[in-house]
Amino acid sequence: MTLPRELRTERLHLRRWIPADRDPFAALNADVIVMQHFQAALSRDESDMYVARIEAHFHQHGFGLWAVEIPHVTPFAGFIGLSIPGFVAHFTPCVEIGWRLSAEHWGRGYATEGARAVLSFAFETLKLDEIVSFTVPDNLRSRRVMERIGMAHNQADDFDHPNLPVGLRRHVLYRIRRAAGSRAKD
Repeated sequence: MTLPRELRTERLHLRRWIPADRDPFAALNADVIVMQHFQAALSRDESDMYVARIEAHFHQHGFGLWAVEIPHVTPFAGFIGLSIPGFVAHFTPCVEIGWRLSAEHWGRGYATEGARAVLSFAFETLKLDEIVSFTVPDNLRSRRVMERIGMAHNQADDFDHPNLPVGLRRHVLYRIRRAAGSRAKD
């Protein structure tokens, strides 16, 4: 099966990464507001290594974290897509949906719009049965996106992320199954 290199929505172009994305991605990853729920902001080298891991994931699996372009607004706003977590937990192996957008593009529905397109791709093209997403409990913005796209949280699924320090270890887990994927909430 040949997988698409891009996804489009009414307002977004989710595409593979290009070299020009590295500078704005590094700026996004250095922004303490964007990175407030992560262990730390990323250096330029760490940001570039992240892009290399994203590209390797695309090559290995045929899908990944697409760069987000907002036509007539910005050539790069962040990423939205799918990844396979590299740690062991009660819900792995799995495919995770995730996003990271620059703060100037928050509050406009871009994450929700892009995530809905990614869910459709995951269920209709990849034929996956379930998608998960997780974050620290205080990341209310991401949790609201998870809920808007139809994901459900069960407190019994919450877990301690094995790769993070004690202060960031606790995570909430959201899930959505293929049968529910076509009923994502507005």
